Amino acid sequence: MNISMIPMINYSISLKNIDRIIKIMEEEVERWRDPVVTKVKKEGGDPFKVLVSTVLSARTRDSVTEKVVERLFKKIKGPKDLADMKLEDIQELIKPVGFYRNKSKNLKKLAQVLISQYGGRVPDDMDSLLKLPGVGRKTANLVLIESFNKDAICVDTHVHRISNRIGLVNTKTPEETEKKLREILPRKYWKRYNKLLVMYGQNLCRPVKPLCNECRIRDLCYFYKTKGGK
Repeated sequence: MNISMIPMINYSISLKNIDRIIKIMEEEVERWRDPVVTKVKKEGGDPFKVLVSTVLSARTRDSVTEKVVERLFKKIKGPKDLADMKLEDIQELIKPVGFYRNKSKNLKKLAQVLISQYGGRVPDDMDSLLKLPGVGRKTANLVLIESFNKDAICVDTHVHRISNRIGLVNTKTPEETEKKLREILPRKYWKRYNKLLVMYGQNLCRPVKPLCNECRIRDLCYFYKTKGGK
């Protein structure tokens, strides 16, 4: 189903059930592997490592990103190491990730900007993060959450897709989804919402052929109730 074609939805129905939906998701994700950025956070939460891992993870499977992150951080410890590295060496290290050539250029520039403008430290505000090469709202929000424990809503493809599927929002772009979620989603869920929906999207609510019959929130889901999960 094309989520951009969903008709007008009574958001109050999904919003009324949001506590139950979140509770079920939190129970379900216990049996799955953490997203790679969450693992980086648990291993120390260095903002630079979180930032670089988030940039690398874009449009790349977690299993690939995890190996690349491990290999890269055996070679570098901070922004200076990355800034001093030859571009072709960065490309070789991160090559399995999607769009590795562009990401290599952005990572090198990003490290240089961190050194020249922020004293080698990752900034902890949205405006500054968005000025870094290769950093968009998704990356910035995730860094604010995972590195600085700030209230933010990170919307990637999983969050955008599932928020529309369950009928919580009716939006066409991740940017619209973030704006709407900021309006309606209880603030207590902001920081954990991305992790829950990413794990749910990777394992159950897949882009193609979601496993609706295995999903415990299907009776609360707009997509399942109106399309029968088809």
